[in-house]
Amino acid sequence: MFKDTTYARTATAVAIAGLLACSLVASAFAAGGGKEAFYRCKSASGRSYVGQSVPEECMDADVEVLDHAGRVVRIIPGRRSQEQLSQQKSDADAQAAAAQRDRTLLATYLSVADIERLRDQRVALLEQQATVTHQYITNLRARQGRLMQDVQRYRPYSANPNAPTLPDPLAEEIVNTVNGLQVYQEELAKNTAEQQKLRSEFDADIARFKDLKGVK
Repeated sequence: MFKDTTYARTATAVAIAGLLACSLVASAFAAGGGKEAFYRCKSASGRSYVGQSVPEECMDADVEVLDHAGRVVRIIPGRRSQEQLSQQKSDADAQAAAAQRDRTLLATYLSVADIERLRDQRVALLEQQATVTHQYITNLRARQGRLMQDVQRYRPYSANPNAPTLPDPLAEEIVNTVNGLQVYQEELAKNTAEQQKLRSEFDADIARFKDLKGVK
């Protein structure tokens, strides 16, 4: 008796679950109007395709969802349309960013002279840094020259077969000097590039400021 009751309850629960699932499907279909029946699209070659599922040939194209009467219920954007929308959004974002830059430019400066003054100040700072870096490079090159003279007294650089082996401290100093030269030379190259970039950006700001203000 107990087993029969348990089986009956289980069967009833399964039946109810099935009815609920059917109800949910029906509700979803009704929410969409119960009208969608076919998918229609046109490939890049211009050929039309119709099917009860999205045709594989038109995965990149817009797909029209049709009801049983052949009327378009909705359109599923294809990859090409999505790319166009993405590009349009990107263009709109760029325009908004440009408009914001214009507002900032007008709010920050009162005249072209203000822009030039700030440009000269920032360039001067970079030039000062470059001067210091130049001095470091000059000192390191002089040290490198002295060290290279010193190593001539040691093997394997000396022609004297009885010359002593190059001491480790001297070898380490040469390595540190060469590495230091490389670091400062890279810093100088970055400084030069930053100066060029800074001048270009300020030149663009000056040109745009003149356009906005209507001055020459």
